[in-house]
Amino acid sequence: MSVYPTQLKRLDDGRLEMTWSDGEQRRYRVGELRKACPCATCREKRSAEDGDKMKTLLKVISPEEAQPLMVQHMEPVGNYAYKITYSDGHDTGIYTFDHLRALGEKVAAP
Repeated sequence: MSVYPTQLKRLDDGRLEMTWSDGEQRRYRVGELRKACPCATCREKRSAEDGDKMKTLLKVISPEEAQPLMVQHMEPVGNYAYKITYSDGHDTGIYTFDHLRALGEKVAAP
């Protein structure tokens, strides 16, 4: 990808805002990022949920999952991605710039 993040900030409402090298700004809800985690475990879980005809009515969640989800840490991976650590303990997803660019909501120009 020819564009790359140039600025990252956390907004007061908990969302992240990323500015890209071409000037585009995108805002990300933490839950959206977590649901789009590209790691093998999350992809497998999404695939199983899509094919599961007998979904349980009530899912048992961990104490960490019961808390508001937050990004605790973002670490660059080479020149192509970020590794994101969430407050629920999940930290195995490597989000490529292409993947991040496809997610979020574009901020309208003033």
